[in-house]
Amino acid sequence: MSAKLSTRQVGEVVVVDVSGRITLGEGSSNLREGVLELLAKGSKKILLNLGDVTYIDSSGIGELVSAFTSVSNQGGTLKLLNLTKRVKDLLQITKLYTVFDIYDNEAHAISRF
Repeated sequence: MSAKLSTRQVGEVVVVDVSGRITLGEGSSNLREGVLELLAKGSKKILLNLGDVTYIDSSGIGELVSAFTSVSNQGGTLKLLNLTKRVKDLLQITKLYTVFDIYDNEAHAISRF
């Protein structure tokens, strides 16, 4: 099952609930298109909730970095929420854990924008 995205507004922050697999192909393109769509609508504060992501591969990690870069280049902020152990481990192995602002609590993450 490729990544499914649903968005909700919490104050000024758009929370993107991601579920499924972020992998080469449809899964990572869904994430890319979703973030670009939010930017096109003028959303600058984006919180990716990855709590229901069952699997992520190197292409998916690349999409997270690409999303982070796209949002930053537009003057926005992208933060990550509820990383699974696998995603957390991959970000630590790739030394990207320090690049992202990562939170385990949604209310706390939203207050940090």
